[in-house]
Amino acid sequence: MREPVNRTILLLDIERFSRRDDVVQAVLRRRLNAIVDQTLEAAGVEPSQQYREDRGDGLIVLLSGDVAKTALLRALLTTAPDLLHEHNLLASESARMRLRTVLAAGEVAHDPHAGTTGGIVGHDLNQACRLLDADVLRAALAARPDEHAVLAVSAPVYEGIVRHGHRGVRPELFARADVTVKDGVLPAWIHRGAGTGPAEATPAPTPAPEAVAATDPPGRPAPTAAPASAPAPASVFHFHGSPVINGSLVGGNQHGVSGGHVTGDVVLGGGAGRPDRHVSDGTGGAEGSPA
Repeated sequence: MREPVNRTILLLDIERFSRRDDVVQAVLRRRLNAIVDQTLEAAGVEPSQQYREDRGDGLIVLLSGDVAKTALLRALLTTAPDLLHEHNLLASESARMRLRTVLAAGEVAHDPHAGTTGGIVGHDLNQACRLLDADVLRAALAARPDEHAVLAVSAPVYEGIVRHGHRGVRPELFARADVTVKDGVLPAWIHRGAGTGPAEATPAPTPAPEAVAATDPPGRPAPTAAPASAPAPASVFHFHGSPVINGSLVGGNQHGVSGGHVTGDVVLGGGAGRPDRHVSDGTGGAEGSPA
């Protein structure tokens, strides 16, 4: 067996493949390979950087460590769904294809034997296959009848790539889903699909009374709200000595004024809806009581 090396692991599986007849299965397998070819090409992956195994209803693709996972992830989120859409737009109902896809990473060894194909082994590869076969991923695809694929990423891909928000990769669109396997719980992050966002819908603000009145049935005039009368401010006056105000309008609190005589009519703190206070006779007294 060769020494294990780090590989990017791409797994794809066709939904309900075994329910199709042999002719349709052959068409789907050819079409899947063509979609993978174009997706990897869009990600800049050269033929020499990949290894593939045909699994009948899907593919195992191993990519060398110098392939940028960011570019591959962008292609899986854009190019692959577009190609699936084109295929399904022209295909008969029996030949339409939807995919479960897993992107993972880890150590994989190659143990080939004469006269046989395949022979890739490794714990990380086994865990990725368990994610692909998980009920939660199957349920996610079944819950999206208008979409063509569902993508899950493993913990190393999420932690190393997704959560950093590289160009074209939005971490808020990946939701964690813990997958129970026979030797424990396996974390995964499932892409929430096209046209979704992380934020909850914001409830509409409660309309103001004027806005509610404006929505009365047609032909019925909206009631006119009476203007609200603002409460009159209280006035406080302090007089020391004999102030000279000479017919001036005084508003607010007056402190520290002393000396002089008052002549003429003086209005103190008069306002809307309140009687004015008058001071006369030059004695410094105020007629009327402050509020």
